[in-house]
Amino acid sequence: MKFTLRVWRQDNQFDRGRLVMYVVDDITPDMSFLEMLDVLNERLIASGEEPIAFDHDCREGICGMCGMMINGVAHGPAKATTTCQLHMRDFSENEPIVIEPWRARPFPVVKDLVVDRSAFDRIIESGGYITAPTGSAPDANAVPVPKPDADLAFEAAACIGCGACVAACPNGSAMLFTAAKTTHLGLLPQGQPERPARALAMVETHDALGFGGCTNSGECTAVCPKGIPLAAIAQLNRDVLKASL
Repeated sequence: MKFTLRVWRQDNQFDRGRLVMYVVDDITPDMSFLEMLDVLNERLIASGEEPIAFDHDCREGICGMCGMMINGVAHGPAKATTTCQLHMRDFSENEPIVIEPWRARPFPVVKDLVVDRSAFDRIIESGGYITAPTGSAPDANAVPVPKPDADLAFEAAACIGCGACVAACPNGSAMLFTAAKTTHLGLLPQGQPERPARALAMVETHDALGFGGCTNSGECTAVCPKGIPLAAIAQLNRDVLKASL
């Protein structure tokens, strides 16, 4: 397979950046999107050119590192899929592909397709934890948790912090990420004592970092590789309202 790529190249956050065209061929349909970029980088290095910088780690859809906009869609055209799980068979041969980094003020570009997502770390540091001394992991079923709460907590805990929700949101909001991190703790017995303070602190940090407000457009859930539902944001809003009162 042969593809024409237009890849965003940017030396650092102060560089203007530009789209550079590359043609890559001999790509098999079973290659992942990142493997295709590996092939391109090997050829760039062999010709003495600077390789394209992009984030990756586990390449198994777990770590959340491989975030990039592909033809204007976070993580590409496949639903509930990270970039590393996207395969070249999802594209038509000779189809032009535009690859860009996440676009959000709190995610400055480090180089090319790599962005600084440490703003997510600041949100977690402000309340995404449990300080109560709960000891080691309890035996199964030792702490009763209603199944509906357990199911919702597991659903929210699936968030991998990739940032696709921010990149897709027209407001650059990280409310889906923040909601996932507050919800999965707030629904468990160990997380109840700090639930009000956690919700307030994490939302305040979210706003202070420059993320936009949520207007329920739903773009975040449409591109979330783990399918975190919009209902998580509704739960966070309820917690913030109760804590404020």
